[in-house]
Amino acid sequence: MNQIKNITKEIAQGFCDSISGIVVVFYLDREVNKKLQSQQQNDADGLVEKQKTTATSYRNKETPKRREESKVLKRVLECCALNGGVFYSSILIFDKVLLPLLRFLLTKMLGEKSKIALTLWSWMQPVLSILFGMIWVMPLFCLSRIVNSLWFQDIADSAFKFRKGRPQLIPSISKLIADVLFSLVVQALFLVQSMVVRLLPVEYLGAILCFVHMCMLYSLYSFEYKWFNMGWELHKRLTYIETNWPYFIGFGMPLAILTQLPSSQVVSGCIFACLFPFFILSGNEATPKQSSCDINLRLFSPVVAISNALFSKTVQAPVPPTPIAVPKVAQYTSSSAKLPNPSPAKISSSSSRRGSTPTSHRSSPSMRSSSHRN
Repeated sequence: MNQIKNITKEIAQGFCDSISGIVVVFYLDREVNKKLQSQQQNDADGLVEKQKTTATSYRNKETPKRREESKVLKRVLECCALNGGVFYSSILIFDKVLLPLLRFLLTKMLGEKSKIALTLWSWMQPVLSILFGMIWVMPLFCLSRIVNSLWFQDIADSAFKFRKGRPQLIPSISKLIADVLFSLVVQALFLVQSMVVRLLPVEYLGAILCFVHMCMLYSLYSFEYKWFNMGWELHKRLTYIETNWPYFIGFGMPLAILTQLPSSQVVSGCIFACLFPFFILSGNEATPKQSSCDINLRLFSPVVAISNALFSKTVQAPVPPTPIAVPKVAQYTSSSAKLPNPSPAKISSSSSRRGSTPTSHRSSPSMRSSSHRN
C-alpha cells in the first residue's frame, strides 16, 4: 500500500512539473537578457580599463562583443502561430467553412432533396478533401516539421545555456552521429510498439498500455534536448526513464491526453507542435524525482534489441585477408641452420668448373647463335 502511495506521488509531481513550462516561458527571456546585459557591461568596463593602459591606436578601436539576446518567447510564439494560426486554422476553415458552404450552394442550385445533388456531393467531398490534403496539408506539414525542429533546438539551447552553461556534447563525432541515428530508430520502433499493444484483445488493457507508452515517449522527447546537451548517451537516457518511470509517466501525461483528443493525426500533430516548446522548457527546469519503486518498467528494451539486430546486420565485420603461401625457398633463406650441407663430390666438381673456364656465364656469340638455331 505504501508503494502505491509513493508511485502516485511521483506521478503527481511529474504532472505538476510538466505544466511549469507555461510559467517559465514568460520570465526566462527577462532573466536571460538581464544576465547577458550584466556580462556585456562587465566586458565593456574591462575593455575601457584595458584601453586606458594601452596607447596604441589598434587597441582604441576595440569594441565589446555584442551578445545575442534570448528569443525563447519569440520562438514559442512562432511555433504557435505556424502550427496553430496557419496550419490548424486552415484545416478548420476548410472542414467547417468551405465544405459546408459548397454543399449549401449545391443544394440551393439543385434542390435539397435532389438525387443529383446528393450524388454529386458524394463525389465532390472526397475529391476536394484529397486535393486539399495533397496540395496544402502535406507540403505544409513537411515544411512545419523542418521549421519546428530548428525552433525546438533553439529553444532548448537557449534554456540550457541559461541554467547549465555551455553544452557538453558527446566528444566523438562518430558516436554523436551513431547516437542520433540509433535514437531515431528506437523512437520510431517504440511508436510502432505502442500501436501494436493497443490491438490487444483485452478490454481497456490495450488502451492503457498505449497511453503509458505515449507518456514515456513524450517525456523522452522533452528531456532529450537537456540530456543530449549534458552528454548523456542513449542507453543512459533510456535506463534513467525506465528506472524512474512513475515520474516520467506523470510528466508526459498532459501532452498525451491533449494529443489523443482529436481523431485526425494531422490535427494531433498541430497540437503537439504548439505545446511541445512548453514541455521542453519544463524538462529543462525540472529535476526528476528518484523512484522508490524497486521494479523497472523496461518498455524500451524490446525496441532496443530490435535496433541492435538491425544495426548489426547492416554494419558487417570486415573480411580478414587471405594468408599468402610462403614458398619453400624462402624457408631455406630464413635460417642458416636449415641450409643443406653440400657433399664433398659437389664441392670438388664445382671447384673444377670454376677453375676450368671463366666464361661459364658469358657464352660467345657463336655459341648463342648455335643454341638459338637448335
